[in-house]
Amino acid sequence: MSELVALIVAKYNFWLYIILMMIGLYAMIAKNNLMKKLVGMNIFQTAIILFYVSIGYKHGATLPIIQGGHGEHGSTIHAAAYINPLPHVLMLTAIVVSVATFGVAMALCVRVYKRYQTLEEDELRIRLSEK
Repeated sequence: MSELVALIVAKYNFWLYIILMMIGLYAMIAKNNLMKKLVGMNIFQTAIILFYVSIGYKHGATLPIIQGGHGEHGSTIHAAAYINPLPHVLMLTAIVVSVATFGVAMALCVRVYKRYQTLEEDELRIRLSEK
């Protein structure tokens, strides 16, 4: 039992991501307000980005900057001693896409509100079926 508790405590960051993902998923599924769904989507995206940045970290490793060029004759470069920058770079791209998606969705919410005076899905469905 104590091994299980130690494992849970050691991997607290993964539990945090799971909780954030579930909060975001709940907001996207259960809420009727489009703005609340949008915030839920943003929370979900943030949890996934944090997860990927977390798994890209390697304890005891250093930045992949090699001092003195490509190595001397006879010297070897140990790839295991360096952090892989690819997950972090991909998550920077994901952050840009997330911000752009959020901005476009906010603009759409503003247009929907100006036209129908509501952001509730049920009311929008009723108003759209009347036309």
